[in-house]
Amino acid sequence: MFPCLKLKKIQERLQCIEGFEKPKIKLEQYITPWHLGSHMLYTIQSHYGDLDGKLVADLGCGCGVLSIGAAVLNASSVIGFEIDEDVLDIFQSNIQDHNLSNIDAILCDVLKISERFYKKFDTVLMNPPFGTKQNEGIDMRFLEVALKLSNKVVYSLHKSSTRKHILKYTKSLGVNGEVLAELKYDLPATYKFHKKDSVDVQVDFYRFLV
Repeated sequence: MFPCLKLKKIQERLQCIEGFEKPKIKLEQYITPWHLGSHMLYTIQSHYGDLDGKLVADLGCGCGVLSIGAAVLNASSVIGFEIDEDVLDIFQSNIQDHNLSNIDAILCDVLKISERFYKKFDTVLMNPPFGTKQNEGIDMRFLEVALKLSNKVVYSLHKSSTRKHILKYTKSLGVNGEVLAELKYDLPATYKFHKKDSVDVQVDFYRFLV
């Protein structure tokens, strides 16, 4: 086990993060639930030591749940990559509220990140869009970018229904992929077309050794 802030303390920090004001369905904007994010981050640090003192990237960082959690857990530096300028305003506001200096964000399309960032990060985190009919396969494209950016390890969430495909694909790249846990992702009613208050989506929490 590696030194790590207590899970309860991580949860207290993540609970205070402001979410999307006007989420965009095209970008599949859903905030990473604080309880899910805190367990992910606690596992990453306490079991593997992949945050404390590490250079961390958060792809599709949104409002900053994973980025801020990594910064709180003493990452040497965290850089979030996000395509939506409106969301980055919320991200920056959340950083200020938490009084963090080891975190920043870059406005860009994750799928077009410059090659100058390749292999520059120890740890890459992401809760990627899972892919709608208009965006099918985008989660895999995010994963491809993450593997290029990391010089050690990638942590990611993906629908459990895609497990066989993801493990086969990463194995073909010579990447060792492991499902650390199967989780319930509680998606709240966010858009007008949502008929239920919330929907549980089965997701896998992965660790990929590059």
